[in-house]
Amino acid sequence: GSEMCIRDRDMLAAMQLKDRENFMANYLNPAIKEGFITMLYPDKPRHPRQKYLLTVKGLAVYNSK
Repeated sequence: GSEMCIRDRDMLAAMQLKDRENFMANYLNPAIKEGFITMLYPDKPRHPRQKYLLTVKGLAVYNSK
């Protein structure tokens, strides 16, 4: 459901980070590449309503804490 979707700016705020480019390069893109996170609009990375979701792999890590 949409309650598991999050915008990149909300992730930045939650992690108390300011630099979006640094966040994308060091956190978000590697997590997507490793299959922990997926894009709501994978064909349009710059979609104005782009959000990110945990995959089954990501949820397993999240729920193990």
